[in-house]
Amino acid sequence: MLSNSLIEKLKHEGFQYPASFLKAIDLNLVNFDLWYIMDEDQVVSRIEGLKRRYPARELIPFARRDDNDDIACFEIGKGEKVEIIHDFASAGYEQRNEYDDFWKWLEVAVKEMIEYNKEN
Repeated sequence: MLSNSLIEKLKHEGFQYPASFLKAIDLNLVNFDLWYIMDEDQVVSRIEGLKRRYPARELIPFARRDDNDDIACFEIGKGEKVEIIHDFASAGYEQRNEYDDFWKWLEVAVKEMIEYNKEN
């Protein structure tokens, strides 16, 4: 999933993954039907794209929603908050939602998965 080299590289840039996120990865909680945790190549690629599209923000993406362009990110300087970004939207219009921490985001992702599967 995420290598120690990426984790260390991001630490040098001022970001540390929250323990809650690392615990979920350790438990292999990575796929929630609509949302899934991105692999390292996807994370690195998205970081570069986000820097170009939203230069005023320092976003560290970790999950992607399969049915639209939403991604879940941490943001350097915002602690453990999770930002839901509608990627490729015009700068200033990308923010969809914010959760206090990873566990809150995970709770919503699991509820969305349950509702989605009840309907289908």
